Amino acid sequence: MLYLRLARGYRVADLGRWLLTATAAALVAGFLLRALGRALSQPAGGSLVRLLWCLPPLAAVAWFAAVAARAVPAGRPERITGLTAAGAGPTRIRALIAGEIALACTLGSLLTLLLFLVLRNNIADASLAPELGMGVPLPPAAPVTLLALVPLVAGLSAAAAVPVSEALPGGDSPAAGASFGALRLAVPAGLVLVGLALELYGLRPGAAEDGRPIRLPAGLGSTSPAALIGWALAALGLALLTAPLLSWTGQLLALGRPAPLRLLAGRGLTAEAGRLGTPLAVFTLTLAVLLTAIRYWVDKPGTAETLPAVEGALIVGCVVGAVITRITEVRNAHRGVTAALIQLGTAPRLLFGAALLRTAAAGTTLLLTGGLTAALAAGALN
Repeated sequence: MLYLRLARGYRVADLGRWLLTATAAALVAGFLLRALGRALSQPAGGSLVRLLWCLPPLAAVAWFAAVAARAVPAGRPERITGLTAAGAGPTRIRALIAGEIALACTLGSLLTLLLFLVLRNNIADASLAPELGMGVPLPPAAPVTLLALVPLVAGLSAAAAVPVSEALPGGDSPAAGASFGALRLAVPAGLVLVGLALELYGLRPGAAEDGRPIRLPAGLGSTSPAALIGWALAALGLALLTAPLLSWTGQLLALGRPAPLRLLAGRGLTAEAGRLGTPLAVFTLTLAVLLTAIRYWVDKPGTAETLPAVEGALIVGCVVGAVITRITEVRNAHRGVTAALIQLGTAPRLLFGAALLRTAAAGTTLLLTGGLTAALAAGALN
């Protein structure tokens, strides 16, 4: 009943977040039920491998759930205030937010299960029979156990993402403008250098004859172990460098004696680099991998596979949703500052121009890291 009352106060953003969570959970549930159907039709046909294919989209849904739950206190402070006035403490509020996410995932999973059972009732085409396990008895505990993973993982991720201090109005927010020490910079820079060296070693002439090449999934051919490990290390290092690079870009914008436009854009980007760094780094890495795979499939027709393409689309959707949610969270956190600037006589056009300049500067940084990640991935595939 409490969740129904909360749903009455949903705005467009809340409804979109809820529907996106339910849709993503429904798709992941579809992947899990497909793996179950294949296991029933072909008991000795690599069931473990099919379940492992479900882990990336499940992780994407869990991460989106965590980001969405983290944004609720900042996006709906009046809701948190009302729950606090009703006697709910920080732990209970965090549990309520996680329960809302888990409820959305449960409804999405149930809809998928209903569709799965309907199609198994001799309605689906014969080509889908192996995917659904038609003609084989369905153990009742199997789909329930598999589908319980989606709301469980999403709910736990959401609960862990909301610190207790942020579950109450006036709680401490994450430190803005976090400084990046020498260790924070040395580790990712070292990963990038080691990764580049390993990939160059793996791509040297005659490297194909050394050792056994690794067969990549999704029809992406094969590559040498050194090239693959090198790319993974370099990609991880570039992802970890995203937040410091965003901070440096903001400081570069505000160098010297900047005009108000550059000052607002630079200081804003520097202050929010720590908050935006992780989702933007994941977005850049995901997009670079997906574009590299698409380029490989286009260059070599007939190598593309349907399941990895659908999973890639789901992962990109979750990542984009997480980035939009985090940007909205940052914007909501700055509503008071924006209102104060407008009261002091700042022109709205100046604030809009600063936002555009900040977006362009961040996009340039992401283009650099994402382009290098994609180039290294393309080199490893070739």
